[in-house]
Amino acid sequence: MTDPQRLPLDDLRVVELGQLLAGPFCGQLLGDFGAEVIKVEDPGRGDPMRQWGREKPYGKSLWWPVVARNKKSVTANLRTEQGQDIVRKLLSSADVLVENFRPGTLERWGMAPEQLWEINPRLVITRVTGYGQSGPYSQRAGYGSIGEAMGGIRYVTGDPDRPPARTGISLGDSLAAVFACLGTLVALHQRERSGRGQVVDSAIYEAVLSMMESMLPEWQIAGYQRERTGATLPNVSPSNVYPTFDGEMVLVAANQDSVFRRLAAVMERPELATDDRYATHSARGQRMEELDGLIAEWTSTIQADDLLELLHAGGVPAGRIFQAKDMFADPHFGAREAIVRLAHPDFGELAMHNVAPRLSETPGAVRHVGPGLGEHNQEIYHGLLGMSDGEMTSLRSSGII
Repeated sequence: MTDPQRLPLDDLRVVELGQLLAGPFCGQLLGDFGAEVIKVEDPGRGDPMRQWGREKPYGKSLWWPVVARNKKSVTANLRTEQGQDIVRKLLSSADVLVENFRPGTLERWGMAPEQLWEINPRLVITRVTGYGQSGPYSQRAGYGSIGEAMGGIRYVTGDPDRPPARTGISLGDSLAAVFACLGTLVALHQRERSGRGQVVDSAIYEAVLSMMESMLPEWQIAGYQRERTGATLPNVSPSNVYPTFDGEMVLVAANQDSVFRRLAAVMERPELATDDRYATHSARGQRMEELDGLIAEWTSTIQADDLLELLHAGGVPAGRIFQAKDMFADPHFGAREAIVRLAHPDFGELAMHNVAPRLSETPGAVRHVGPGLGEHNQEIYHGLLGMSDGEMTSLRSSGII
């Protein structure tokens, strides 16, 4: 029988090095499902994410409590031999190391994979970088935005009459972290067969490239270059945002043949579904502007709530474009507990997204917000590594922790 009180990864210990987002988000995902994530931070300032995402009137990061949730924070100056020795001791009993330094940094610190495997041959070493651990660009500084551009998503994002746009989130970093997490779990599974760890090499540009659908064969075989198309996708119609009588915007996606027939019925225009101009996916794609005009003419006569009720009842995918305020008020978010609220020492109650995906028997959980800098030094260094009070005092006084 499965123990419902146990989280599925609670037998794993993860040591997280690096900072900002790509590596730490991978650590967050593992921690969400129960892994003990020990985050090692610089004793002077910690992860810069502690200062990012600030919002008045508090003057404190509202991003840090999310990306560092479920983690333990210890401090160690990794530019010193003593700090590096502390990390080696942590890694001797760890299952996973997550880092997102520029390639070669661990090697300069005497912690190349081969050296770490001498200490712990079962260690999975997950490395997240802009360009990967090899290749002519590997030594370049790599940020998420550069990986988004190189991976292809920037070129096709935005309106055709403007330069490429970006999404309002750190998409490249997050994708690289998700693939790093996937690779980590695969490597842990393989370790059960081989008894040995391996390197998981997650590059931001490759994570983005993996999301680019059939872009490469479209160019190779058909000579077709995808371009920026704004709110629509080429030859996919109807799938757009349409106006309502009360000035709202409703997104309708009815590009599949059977769904378009349902939309035509809801519009009380069933003849559209049999009209040669709109009857097939290809035909609708060729007359996108014309068809969007017909639909907008209809939607603009109906209040948004009434329109959505009609579309949902007719089996047509449709919805509003949500902002944060809409998510807090929406009954579906509430029913599925998609937003959780946790105690925070400065903010009182702090809301954030819940764990995804959902597991029916052993779901993940957000257990606590991001920790204070070095909050777990005593627990980890004294309790796990067996350091004496004198050793810890000496390390503190010399700025090592």
